[in-house]
Amino acid sequence: MFGFADIIKFLISFFVILPIVTIIHLSGHIFFVTLFGASEKKIVIGSGTKVFSFWNIEIRRYYFWNGACEFKSLRHDNRVTNTFIYLGGALFNLAGICLVHVLISQGILEKSVFWYQFIYFSFYMLFFSLFPMYFSDGSPSDGKAAVLTLKKQHEKNISDDIQFMKMEEQNKPDERFKNDNK
Repeated sequence: MFGFADIIKFLISFFVILPIVTIIHLSGHIFFVTLFGASEKKIVIGSGTKVFSFWNIEIRRYYFWNGACEFKSLRHDNRVTNTFIYLGGALFNLAGICLVHVLISQGILEKSVFWYQFIYFSFYMLFFSLFPMYFSDGSPSDGKAAVLTLKKQHEKNISDDIQFMKMEEQNKPDERFKNDNK
């Protein structure tokens, strides 16, 4: 039977546990981006308008829905490094699952609904990030991006949650003043 206690569990799952799992996933991407020498890195938590930011982390209005890892350039940019970047989120989710499982089996953490939900959402994130598919906006999942990269068919550093920020063109004249010298 679905009762009031279940509603509380549902709210905690979606507004606390899922964002934690998302942060772990994005941390995996940012770890490998940092390892391979990226510049101007940023983690975006959620979607919607920006609420606040600290360090290189931006929190958006709907913090519980989605997220992204952004960067501008890589010092080591090749198929192998890009594959690790794409798979980094899933690797960190898998590491989180294993860590919680070991801590529970050693008696360090108690078995609880919280940890059950954490493992459940971590598997959910792991599965759908690795499932090789395109999303409705045309961006590939991390798994699809990794496969395309290994096949040399993927040219952009982009997936559903990794965004390669293009460098702004420098010394480009402002279009507003283009005809002022006539």
